[in-house]
Amino acid sequence: MSSVWSSPNPLLFGRGKAGETGNELRKLGCKKALVVFDRGVESAGIAGRVIAVIEAAGVSVVAFNEVQADPPDWSVEAAGALGAAEGVDCVVGVGGGSSIDTAKAAKLLITNPPPLKQYYGRDGVVTKPSVPLIVIPTTAGTGSECTPGGVITDTERGIKTNIAGVGCSVTLGIVDPELTYGLPKAVTASTGMDALCHCIESYTSARANPFSGVAGREGIDLVAKYLVRACEDGSDAQAREGMMLASSLGGIAMSGALCHLSHDIGRSLGAKFHVPHGNGCAACLPQVLWAVAPVKTAQVRYFAESFGETLAPDDPADEVGLAAYRAARELMARIGLPNMKALGLDRAQLLSAVPDEVVMQCEMAARAGFVTSPVPVSRELIADIVSRAYDEN
Repeated sequence: MSSVWSSPNPLLFGRGKAGETGNELRKLGCKKALVVFDRGVESAGIAGRVIAVIEAAGVSVVAFNEVQADPPDWSVEAAGALGAAEGVDCVVGVGGGSSIDTAKAAKLLITNPPPLKQYYGRDGVVTKPSVPLIVIPTTAGTGSECTPGGVITDTERGIKTNIAGVGCSVTLGIVDPELTYGLPKAVTASTGMDALCHCIESYTSARANPFSGVAGREGIDLVAKYLVRACEDGSDAQAREGMMLASSLGGIAMSGALCHLSHDIGRSLGAKFHVPHGNGCAACLPQVLWAVAPVKTAQVRYFAESFGETLAPDDPADEVGLAAYRAARELMARIGLPNMKALGLDRAQLLSAVPDEVVMQCEMAARAGFVTSPVPVSRELIADIVSRAYDEN
């Protein structure tokens, strides 16, 4: 058996762990930190709390609070330029996926000269080691505290692409469920579905392996148990902790196995139509599960049964796919996740842009040796998935 898996960086996991950030920086010998966050994290008071514990440990702070959604290359280059100009010796990313990806790119650019586009790709990209990076997620979805790269919007080509390698690697992830207590229901739902998509896509990926299977299954179980609870009561400490664990497991599961069709479509919706990442990835999940059920029947069955569907041992793949489709749609309805119509998307515009974009990205990935979809990808398949999702979800 041949498996590909990337062991994640160390994690500190638990309530109140964000309070140890300053001490962890001191252990790393750091004296001046670039702290990266967005205006939402700042207005929620989280950035200030983290900065306070960093400064209390005797580490000075340079703040970058201009993180953009689906971080564009120009924005992350500005963060890297600030860090380089200020002579920082570490980076701390605080927030959701956009903040953490910006922090990863900023770290890379402190020792690897711009422009960032030199470093796009997953394999074969050579970067110099850089300063320590601590990431502190404030949402339960991205899993970026456990992944070796980030996602950046290439504004020249209008697509989302990857950075990876030692230049942007995470030194330490600090996962503190208390930072998610104040998240609105809509953000909890969106980011929670991102975590679920990481788990189920890595579990059903063409690159799936025993490691992604263990982490993916446990993550699916945790989302099934806690996502609705977290959406209904944001102060439910057990549910928040369970979702943060699911998010980290999703990051671990996709390290090596990677994601496929739901994320491929979600990236296109984000780059072309500025749909929030979790909403975009979940937009077609029911239809994707049905589409991959013929070749990943046992894995899709696991998902369906985890979310309450009852199946007989001899049920055919199509029935398994239909059960998973029902389960995913019911979950999306229970947490109030908006569908593509509610997001204001136009069916004709989607069909003119998304299928070609997904096929192009899959072809580029295949040329680099990264085939992740368990079924052959074609424009017709993606158009059918998107069209059905628009009409049905």
